[in-house]
Amino acid sequence: VAASEKSGAGGRTARTMPKLCLILFGPPGSGKGTQAKLLQSSLRVAHISTGDMLREAVASGSELGQEVADLLKAGAFVPDATVNRLVEARIAEPDCERGFILDGYPRTVAQAELLSRLLAKVGLDPMVVHLKVDYNVIVARLSERRQCPTCGALYSVTTNPSEVCDYDGSKLIIRNDDHPATVMERLRTYERQTEPVLAFLKSTGYVCWDVEGAAGKPTTIAIGIKGLIDARLAGGPRA
Repeated sequence: VAASEKSGAGGRTARTMPKLCLILFGPPGSGKGTQAKLLQSSLRVAHISTGDMLREAVASGSELGQEVADLLKAGAFVPDATVNRLVEARIAEPDCERGFILDGYPRTVAQAELLSRLLAKVGLDPMVVHLKVDYNVIVARLSERRQCPTCGALYSVTTNPSEVCDYDGSKLIIRNDDHPATVMERLRTYERQTEPVLAFLKSTGYVCWDVEGAAGKPTTIAIGIKGLIDARLAGGPRA
C-alpha cells in the first residue's frame, strides 16, 4: 500500500493517505477487540467486529439472530456464507470509505479467500497483525471479563472492576462464550479452523506482523502497532 499523489491548487502535489484495511488476527481473548477500539480512534477508520454484528443480530430477535444464537452459545462458528454476506455489506457502507479494521474476520480459509477477492476488486492490500497470547492467559483473561449488554463496553474484575456500565448504567454480565468450558472449546475450534487462515494470509504476500498481545498495557501495544502501520504506509519494510 503506497500513498497516492494528487495535483492541488497552484500545481502543487499533495500526498493523501491510502485507504487502510487492517486485519487483527489471533485467538479468542487475545485482545483483538480492545486493540481495534484503540486503533480505530487513532487511525480514524471503521471498526468491523463480526462477533459484535452477530450478537446484535441475536439481541434483535431477527431470523438471522435466531439462526446463530445456539451456535454462539456453544462456541461454534457461524456458517461462512452468513458471515461473508454480513462483511461484504458492511465494508460497502459510507463509514468504511477511509478504511476499516477487521476484528474476528476472516476465521476460515473460505472466508479469507472471499476477502482476498473483495479486496482485490478495490485494489486494497491489507496489513495483518497477529496477536500472540498464551492460552492459559486467555482462559484467565476471559473468565474475568464482564460486558455491558447495552453498549458492549468491556470490563475486567481485576483491572477495572465494576458491577454497572460507566456509560449507561446497565448491569454487567458474563457473556455465554466467556465461561471457561466454552472458552476452551473456542480455542480448540480456533486451532482447528482458524490457524490455517494465518498461513493463507501469509501465502498471499500480505504484510503480516507477530505482536505479543500480553506484553504490556493495551495502550502501549496499540502505540506499537500504529508505529508499524505508519512506517509501512510511509514505504517501510513489509515485515
